[in-house]
Amino acid sequence: MEPGAWKRPSPRLRHVRHIEALVPTAAGAAAAAILLALEVSALAAIGGALAVLVAGAVLDVLLQRRVGAWGYLEREDDLLVRRGLMVHRLSVVPYGRMQFVDVTAGPIERSFGLATVRLHTAAAATDARIPGLEAAEAARLRDQLAALGEANAAGL
Repeated sequence: MEPGAWKRPSPRLRHVRHIEALVPTAAGAAAAAILLALEVSALAAIGGALAVLVAGAVLDVLLQRRVGAWGYLEREDDLLVRRGLMVHRLSVVPYGRMQFVDVTAGPIERSFGLATVRLHTAAAATDARIPGLEAAEAARLRDQLAALGEANAAGL
């Protein structure tokens, strides 16, 4: 792989994040509608509904920007993982330090054919994850990282 060729999560991760923003927004809007139906206070219910919708829109924008901040780069001796909106983070995970690589997928991720790769090291602070990879890419990365981890741990 050529230097500087950062890989990003699948574009389908953006759809997953839209759903994650929509669910609490819809729940809040439903609560405001119930208050309006109960005639608690029309002005308070409408104001609450507007506040929920604005918060949902802000949440969606932040989640979309967060997706754009993720990236990973496979190098000869280590894996770089970048993330973060306000605080940019760059994790360097040497292949020889990896204890195991885990692939997880929740129900929404699975429905979009996505998975998250988690890298576990001896130091908890250096654990890294790469969300939103296509299932085949996650499996390929897991297998490659496991093989590189074994080879580097053995001193080969």
